[in-house]
Amino acid sequence: MAETAAGSSKSFAEKQRERMARLKELHTKRNEARASNHQEVIAEDERKKLPANWEARQRQAEWLIADVKARTDAQEKGLDYTRVKMLNVSAAEADRVDKLKAKKRNADPGFSDYEAQTARQYNRLVKAMPARDLAKYEEQKEKYGDAFYGGPNVVLQGLHKDTPGAIDNMVKDLEGQIAKRKKFSRRRTHNDDADIDYINEKNARFNKKLERFYGEHTAEIKQNLERGTAI
Repeated sequence: MAETAAGSSKSFAEKQRERMARLKELHTKRNEARASNHQEVIAEDERKKLPANWEARQRQAEWLIADVKARTDAQEKGLDYTRVKMLNVSAAEADRVDKLKAKKRNADPGFSDYEAQTARQYNRLVKAMPARDLAKYEEQKEKYGDAFYGGPNVVLQGLHKDTPGAIDNMVKDLEGQIAKRKKFSRRRTHNDDADIDYINEKNARFNKKLERFYGEHTAEIKQNLERGTAI
């Protein structure tokens, strides 16, 4: 009886120690998770205080440092850095870089909407403007007085007269726009299987206009004429 009681008591003590050890381990893991979360919160707060493009700037700085180091090593060895650099660039990467450079050279993506077209034309005209003449600016400001800045009750009619040079520049620009517009046209696909119902290109365009406006109303008449059953 005494041996059985001792065995059961020893078993209870071992279980108690195991429970306490597990509890201590859980407390340790909880403290480690709390410390780790606190460190992550501090790091996130520091990242939020950085500029929005900090990571991109850091990558660019690292790339510049590596590029300067590689260029210096190539110069010390008497090698052409451009050729050494291109040896490590794949064909796909080189093609992508060439496309980006070509896109930057021709930044005009073409027609998207009338607002963007007007903005592009405005920027083009601003770039083509001559250098500012501050002396002439001050002269006109003194000449026109308050009318120089305009306003709801200011009549500008007859106050300003365009110079012949300005008129010639406007005419030259308009002629250039007309000449450029004649060179460009939207490419249209040609369907070889379509019915030939025209005698020349002008007649084909006219027939397309008729089809666009009246095709819905004359479809049955056209089918009857083709079948030979028209009344």
